[in-house]
Amino acid sequence: MQLEDLRVILKVAEFRSITAAAASLDLRTATASAAIKRVESALGADLFIRTTRQLRLSSAGERFIPKCEEALLTLDLARQNLKEDSGQIDGELRIGASSDLGRNLVTPWLDQLLQEHPGLSLRVNISDSQVDFYRDPVDIALRYGPPADANLYGFKICDVPRLLCATPAYLQEKGSPKTPEDLSAHNGLFYQLHEIVHNNWEFFRGEEIYKIRMSGNRSSNDGDLVRRWCTSGYGLAIKSCLDMSADLLSGQVVATMRDYKPKATELWLVSPGRQSITPTVRLVRDTLRERCSGVLKQLLAEGLLSESDFRTGVDIS
Repeated sequence: MQLEDLRVILKVAEFRSITAAAASLDLRTATASAAIKRVESALGADLFIRTTRQLRLSSAGERFIPKCEEALLTLDLARQNLKEDSGQIDGELRIGASSDLGRNLVTPWLDQLLQEHPGLSLRVNISDSQVDFYRDPVDIALRYGPPADANLYGFKICDVPRLLCATPAYLQEKGSPKTPEDLSAHNGLFYQLHEIVHNNWEFFRGEEIYKIRMSGNRSSNDGDLVRRWCTSGYGLAIKSCLDMSADLLSGQVVATMRDYKPKATELWLVSPGRQSITPTVRLVRDTLRERCSGVLKQLLAEGLLSESDFRTGVDIS
């Protein structure tokens, strides 16, 4: 029996669906079905009971699946231990990243890693939706905010201030807002997730919190598109300083209303468990920390950020 066939078996058992398992593994449904037939033929037993409406484990499947899962986990741990000993950097890196950060910063950084490590290959899943490690073809995900699921394992990369941004031309035409009350005269550019438009903006000044419901004529579930609207001068957007770093450094956009600060966030590299933390993942973690630290230090040096913008001091080491 081939290892990849056994991995297909475990996914089908998990999803109770050949189609869903195939999609999770980025396979054709026919390929997954053929894998099941090969394993069942080798075992001389049917692992699944199939009907027109559902698929469930047979009694043989109920006995085999836990042992198969245990065996593959043992094998993966043994393989990982060998890599740990040698510090080997190879194989396929499957990483999920948000649209703006992934396209404009992270992917070029990973491209350089591939040049330095020819045995490494890359698969990037670009999406602003929350990663589902059981559904999406990724092993690690770079996301704003700490993992909400206690079963997930993560590394904090850095603190990330968020800024209210616009082009100089837009501010010259519409005026630069000085206080949250001034925002009623401006056009908001909004991020949208699961049909929820994030048009309720919060700002902090000392211990005071200011909540403003903005109006605007553009919203998208793609953070990169919101950034593009902002750099095109269509209005104001609250964005991560990392997402906007190149535009801020070039002067294409500026941060405005600096006495009132949007809530800062954090950048995390998340995995489904410790067993996913390979030497390659550690290299990616360290690379991201170094690169993000460099961007934040540059923004500080140019006066585009201040230490007060950070949630708990300047965590850019």
